[in-house]
Amino acid sequence: MADTVAGFFSELQSKVDPAKIAGMNATYQFAISGDGGGDWHVKIADGAAQVVAGVAESPSITLTASAEDWLKIVSGQLSGQTAFLTGKLKIKGDMSLAMKLQSVFAL
Repeated sequence: MADTVAGFFSELQSKVDPAKIAGMNATYQFAISGDGGGDWHVKIADGAAQVVAGVAESPSITLTASAEDWLKIVSGQLSGQTAFLTGKLKIKGDMSLAMKLQSVFAL
């Protein structure tokens, strides 16, 4: 598991399960704040996922968290559901995509 947010996103494309994204057409925007944060988006279309640094033009869903909390979520130290319920993870957009996050990205 990556120990930085940038490291996580650089490895993310290889973790996408092609079987789980078949038929999906969505853009996940990740807005990670604080030291080591940044903006990345993942465009899923035609059974492929592309991870891109920066802000997407019109994302299907936007997930916002601090770098510290994001690393805890992706390492399994903090559940995404707990982070959401306690306000450490904010989600805007298609909530059904949030439910697929863990299986799509094999977190």
